[in-house]
Amino acid sequence: MTIKIFNTLSGKKQPLEPIEPGHVKLYVCGITSYDYCHIGHARSALAFDMIVRYFRYRGYRVTYVRNFTDIDDKIINRAADQHTTTVELANRFIDEFYVDMDRLGIDRPDLEPKATEHIPEMVDLIAELIAKGMAYPSGGDVYYAVNCFPQYGKLAHRNLDDMQAGARISINEQKRHPMDFVLWKGSKPGEPAWDSPWGPGRPGWHIECSAMSRKYLGDTFDIHGGGKDLIFPHHENEIAQSEGANGKPFVNCWIHHGFVTIRDEKMSKSLGNFLTIRDILNHYHPEVLRFFIFSTHYRNPLDFSETAMLDAAAGLERLYACIAQVEALAKSRPQPGEGSIGRKDLEAIDAVEGRFQQAMDNDFNTAQAQGILFDLAKIINRLCKTLPAPPAATDVEILDLATRTMKRLAAIMGILNEEPAAFLQARKDQLLAGLDIDEDRILALINERYACRAEKNWARGDAIRDELLAKGIELKDGPEGTTWSVKRS
Repeated sequence: MTIKIFNTLSGKKQPLEPIEPGHVKLYVCGITSYDYCHIGHARSALAFDMIVRYFRYRGYRVTYVRNFTDIDDKIINRAADQHTTTVELANRFIDEFYVDMDRLGIDRPDLEPKATEHIPEMVDLIAELIAKGMAYPSGGDVYYAVNCFPQYGKLAHRNLDDMQAGARISINEQKRHPMDFVLWKGSKPGEPAWDSPWGPGRPGWHIECSAMSRKYLGDTFDIHGGGKDLIFPHHENEIAQSEGANGKPFVNCWIHHGFVTIRDEKMSKSLGNFLTIRDILNHYHPEVLRFFIFSTHYRNPLDFSETAMLDAAAGLERLYACIAQVEALAKSRPQPGEGSIGRKDLEAIDAVEGRFQQAMDNDFNTAQAQGILFDLAKIINRLCKTLPAPPAATDVEILDLATRTMKRLAAIMGILNEEPAAFLQARKDQLLAGLDIDEDRILALINERYACRAEKNWARGDAIRDELLAKGIELKDGPEGTTWSVKRS
């Protein structure tokens, strides 16, 4: 099987064909470090964490580079507001970024270059563009001349005339063309500055990724990624800079993930629907956020809501409960002898990993992959209910191997890494928090209800159900007894 990836540049899925066989080189645009990370940052970091994990699971060596933008207008302005330096502010929020990423269980990239540590490489790249007539100094700044790059707009699938007609561009007499963009900004009083052939200043945003990706991955590399909001102008400008300077294709495949919305509105501080990662993790386990994000294909819009998060928590709980059930079977003193699991179920279990790979090979379809994990859980749950007591040791070994497969595949999405019993208990505690009842009282009332039903005291049994429901607890009677859950509001 071959991994196929949707390439923004071509507008279609294409097979993964690394330039160096067996070695994928990947660059992802990281954060601008001036504030706490929000759920959009979480989606980006988690999407590429999953992609890298899957590449490695499939046997590829990966060089994963993700940068930090640690100097730009936002950082300068925020540092001034907080009466601190840009260095202190940027480093503080890089540290906070790591706090969030570590809580989410995100693996560190192989390289994490900072823009301010690569000024010489940016200056050299700008000088090359000027020498080729593709950039020009003007008024202490340096601009890229978009008219010199005929393919400008190919990533966004737009032409220069259409972009110019639809753009809101302030009049700037220093530019030769309204769409020209800045490569080097001349310094202003009180701002950080570095020396350059064009006077003191600092790099523009777009040039940093061209310079750093070239240093660590070469003139041409396999994959560049980021959010859809980066397609234009950031990634479009990177292509113009890099291909203009190097005369070679910049990137073979462009991966862009979809936007995050809050109740179908674009997330925005001005709308008051801006959620940081730590806001969310104050209420939900990190794996719940992971499960929620991967329940939607990475290219599709992702709408955050409490209902969606509760659904994700419930789904994750079902998978953990399945694993816990098998662990309980393993402790029930299985007996030697012939197992009872039939060939059809054995074949269905054996087929799970291949089905999972097929879903993930199709542009990392985590939503479908999650469904395959649930298919496996259904088989395991059914078999657990039908096995004799005590079960045969061979059957328990088969189910244990099946849950190990489930956990190994789920680890690509960063879920099912906790101890099932601890996760399930924490989930119960969280559900009961704020309710006027605890688990001991719930279980006592359920046992009382069992006794009432045995005595055919139906009125008291119904009264217990109503009492629990009034406290937010729903009962469900089944073949294995009565279970309880917190009523969804």
